[in-house]
Amino acid sequence: MKIRIKFQKSGVMKFIGHLDMMRYFQKAMRRADIDIAYSEGFSPHQIMSFAAPLGVGITSDGEYLDIEVHETLSSEEAVAALNRVMVEGVSVVSYRKLPDQAKTAMSIVAAADYDVYYKDEKDCSFTLSELQDKAHQFYHEAKEILVTKQTKKSEKIMDLRQLVYDFQVREREGVPAYFIRVSTGSVDNVKPELFLEAFYQFLGAEYPESKLQIHRLEVYAKNSDDTFVSLEDMGEDIVG
Repeated sequence: MKIRIKFQKSGVMKFIGHLDMMRYFQKAMRRADIDIAYSEGFSPHQIMSFAAPLGVGITSDGEYLDIEVHETLSSEEAVAALNRVMVEGVSVVSYRKLPDQAKTAMSIVAAADYDVYYKDEKDCSFTLSELQDKAHQFYHEAKEILVTKQTKKSEKIMDLRQLVYDFQVREREGVPAYFIRVSTGSVDNVKPELFLEAFYQFLGAEYPESKLQIHRLEVYAKNSDDTFVSLEDMGEDIVG
């Protein structure tokens, strides 16, 4: 049986890297008595995969991992069992059954939403209206936004206008903040930092990386009609 788990990551846990999060959840499955399936062969391991690794320092409300189980508790019971063994800064939101033919979250991720906001309101040197006007010019009026992305072996020219699906400047607790929906996945993966660096270059200002907090809101797959569906909505709750 295929299961998709959604969890949140906050506080000091934002500094824990992806590989350590994998090891953490492997231990959590055993402690919560989840009847997880193991691979066959000389070195069996839990059948588990994560949707889209989160960068160090980024918090999230929408992280996903897929597992396979032999038998299972109800969704409500499984969420409670997992949260009993979670550390502060990690909490399980949902535990949902997937169709038997469902692909792993890792293979179908297409987009992700992010909130980006100033950690201290004093650090923002622009007004809300100034940033909204500039965002309209930079993103909504642009036909292309070309940037150079450094890869392991070379440089790659990317048109962010085709890979950033939405960009808005909003007010958050009286301070301007950004909402960004970007292409995510193994083929066209855009980090919000790359887009914001280009935006601040357009503003004629230095990108204030250390002053901004990036928070992932949700992760999506793409339907056949090019609309987005959250990974959580692709499963259904297990009723006890």
